[in-house]
Amino acid sequence: MGTESKRQQRFAGVIQQDLAEMFQREGNSWAPGAFITVTRVRVTPDLAIARVYLSFLNTKTAKADIDNIKSKSNEIRYKLGTRIKNQARIVPQLEFFLDDTNEYVEHMDKIFDEISKEPRQPE
Repeated sequence: MGTESKRQQRFAGVIQQDLAEMFQREGNSWAPGAFITVTRVRVTPDLAIARVYLSFLNTKTAKADIDNIKSKSNEIRYKLGTRIKNQARIVPQLEFFLDDTNEYVEHMDKIFDEISKEPRQPE
């Protein structure tokens, strides 16, 4: 994937900020009990598709929650459109992905802890 243009980055920033506010206010109806963070937004060069990466805290059902949000993507897109209508000509199609960076970091920490507990071999 190539580097994003300033225009793409600026547009992605607008989308990320507005989606973050929406998930903060209404996220409980889409993923009950979960704290949803919009970690990253990538926009295609024609600004028609926005890939939104979400991180979930305080939930054990992140995969089910992301599926629920995917099923509500048209509703979320409509609400986003009402917020950004003065800043954008088109409202991009939203694609949601689970950002499992935190899980990966925790997994790596466990591995490093196990390695550090192993007895050292004499040289």
